[in-house]
Amino acid sequence: MAESMLGLKRSHRCTELSTENIGENVTVMGWVQKSRNKGGIIFVDLRDRSGLLQIIFEEADCGSESFAKAEKLRSEFVIAVTGTVENRGGAVNENLAHIIAIEGPGGIYDPQAV
Repeated sequence: MAESMLGLKRSHRCTELSTENIGENVTVMGWVQKSRNKGGIIFVDLRDRSGLLQIIFEEADCGSESFAKAEKLRSEFVIAVTGTVENRGGAVNENLAHIIAIEGPGGIYDPQAV
């Protein structure tokens, strides 16, 4: 699944996103800290030098191709993700933001996954 991230440009670092960015399309890049598949929804903790960001993949929102790629993510994979920032409804820390509804060309780019 090796893909190129050429042409993509990071719009924000992980900790730069907040509730002020809700509704914006962003591109983030970093390392997969942890990936958890809960059946129909995948949670990925993305890490860059600024900190952590939670990314949520739901097949209904991101499409089957991006969801299949998200299922293959493992710790320390380097990825770029393009998506929309949405509020963490019911989260423990309501001040954090995360990215869901991952869409766009490919949605997730992973040059290291094999």
